[in-house]
Amino acid sequence: MQAKHQVQVSRSTQAEVARLLLQANLAYGESNSGGLSHIQRLKARQECRGYLNEALTLEPGNAGALGLLGRVELDDGQFERAHTLFNASLDQQPGQAQQYCNLGYWALKTERPALAEQYFLQALDYDRQSAAAFCGVAHAKRLQGQFDVAYLHYRKLLETGAEWDSIYSGMLSCAQHLNVNKADTALALDAIALLQREGLPHQELGRFAGAIIHQQYDLDNPDAQIFLDAASEDELLILALQKTLMPIPAVEELVTLLRRAILAEVAQTVELRDDLQRLTLAIAQYADRTGYALAAEDDEARLIAAINDSIKAQLAMNEEQDGMVGSLMISAMYGALFHQSFAPQLGQWNLVDWPLALQPVLAASYYERADEEAIKQNFDEKADELCLERSEVPQAWPSWSQLSYQSESSLKILMATELGLATENLPATLRIMVCGAQSGQRAMELARYLDDVEVIAVDESLANVAKATRMAGDMGLDNIVFWPWSIAQRFVADGHQVHWIEVGRLPSPAMTDLSLAALISEATATGAVVHMHTAVAEQTSGDRQIRRLIDEQQLQPNRQTIRQLRRMALANRNDGTWQELISDADFYSLGGCRDRWFRPQDCAQLKELMALVSNEVDWKLVKARDEDGHSLATGPVQQQIQAEALGSEVQSLMGQNLSVYFVKRR
Repeated sequence: MQAKHQVQVSRSTQAEVARLLLQANLAYGESNSGGLSHIQRLKARQECRGYLNEALTLEPGNAGALGLLGRVELDDGQFERAHTLFNASLDQQPGQAQQYCNLGYWALKTERPALAEQYFLQALDYDRQSAAAFCGVAHAKRLQGQFDVAYLHYRKLLETGAEWDSIYSGMLSCAQHLNVNKADTALALDAIALLQREGLPHQELGRFAGAIIHQQYDLDNPDAQIFLDAASEDELLILALQKTLMPIPAVEELVTLLRRAILAEVAQTVELRDDLQRLTLAIAQYADRTGYALAAEDDEARLIAAINDSIKAQLAMNEEQDGMVGSLMISAMYGALFHQSFAPQLGQWNLVDWPLALQPVLAASYYERADEEAIKQNFDEKADELCLERSEVPQAWPSWSQLSYQSESSLKILMATELGLATENLPATLRIMVCGAQSGQRAMELARYLDDVEVIAVDESLANVAKATRMAGDMGLDNIVFWPWSIAQRFVADGHQVHWIEVGRLPSPAMTDLSLAALISEATATGAVVHMHTAVAEQTSGDRQIRRLIDEQQLQPNRQTIRQLRRMALANRNDGTWQELISDADFYSLGGCRDRWFRPQDCAQLKELMALVSNEVDWKLVKARDEDGHSLATGPVQQQIQAEALGSEVQSLMGQNLSVYFVKRR
């Protein structure tokens, strides 16, 4: 009787452990659900931890509970505990594919991709069907710079039906590094799938999609035939025009040629046929994204002026919308509707009153610009634009549509796990200042993906401030503001401080009353972090040549001048002086060209900032990464900073493209 009772207790315990493990797995699944808020996911993770602790109290050596608790610790940034628990699970039950997979993700988190690959391959030895392990191999290959191999792994996962965000994100990241040397149908289909996938930063696919289009249309062949009807049915071309900016001269020429062909047909037939409307609208979106950098011949300008006069007359006669839709499509390929003389009359309709296909173009070309102009009225800097014609008002840059995919976290967790800083005494909400936020993608990613921050994003360009403010509102982000430097300076002068400062694009020499180093020194207290880069972009030989021309000839930053400068560079594209400039995405937008040529970054600001943080009494270097994201030993970097500050002939850190993190000691 006694022996039978002991067996019954044992079975009862096993059943209870199994129930707790089931509950823990369900809670863990919720903790990684994209449909829940970060707070809800943290709560689910705590519930999971509670179930696992109960299970391990009943059965301390349960392999499944040990492994899952390791995943919880890994998610919480407790890497050593996670590693110990995964190995303890394998000690209890050797040969678990899941635990080798867990160890692989632990190695990825601790920046050891080669070791991670070994663990993932061990997992596949035990379970050839493990999608998680196969995906882990792809991640490890990507982080080791083997982008082509990783890309094929991601493609294979998609072919097997895996639809994880991390797969699409990884594939997109790899695509940016691939060389496309011939027309490839499979690559074209991949690009279409990526451009159709919601939630990805499609703007980062411009070079990849452009390279495929370059090969498909044989654009290096001067005798290549371009057929308008074929282009109007090309899904990749249309998606790329709708969602990216393609930094390839031959592709820009293709778009210009197609636009001209559409206008020529309309001039001849006096109508825009249905088959061409989707391509026309896509070109209009693309032209808006470039700030209307695409060159137009005199005869095109005359035809567009006639079309705009016709639209104005139709509006004056109160004609129906349907009668002017085609004309608006054509006009929008050449200039922003908000800049036209008939713009006030368009305001009688709301965006939703227009045909659905036309709404994205009208939003970009008219309604969003109107909203941004209203935002600008809140700032004193708007006075500088009052004397400009509408078409000469600077346009925001960079142009982007989606935030990059990231997992939600908290700044305190990142400070503890990535930088090894104590966070116990920090307030519940931390304040981040992003200096040189441009049009705000990085700043908004911080606001969206960190649940314990409020973000102050600062930029020199009022156009960037207005666009980013509008986009943050559209995304429902209420923990971020965008300000010009004047307001940020007053904010700091009033005694407000921040816990983290990111330095993006440096102020230009025009900001004579601003010292970035002084602002950062005043805005930070003990324990504050400064994250900055040691390289300054926009320093190509072509940029230097153009800036010399601007200085010598006293050129003004108007649309005509920037187009002429671009035309000069494109005409000499095979000259080594210009090649690096022409490969930069900034070159394909009037906003990007205006910034880099007429408001270049002031290297003196970076030198002054480097001198500030080189003071080891006040500042400590806590992390350094190279341009591939790999962590470096901080000792040699700190020695180089110190030697440079003391005037040593050591190679300068400036230009080495490191990402460095300093914490304020006092």
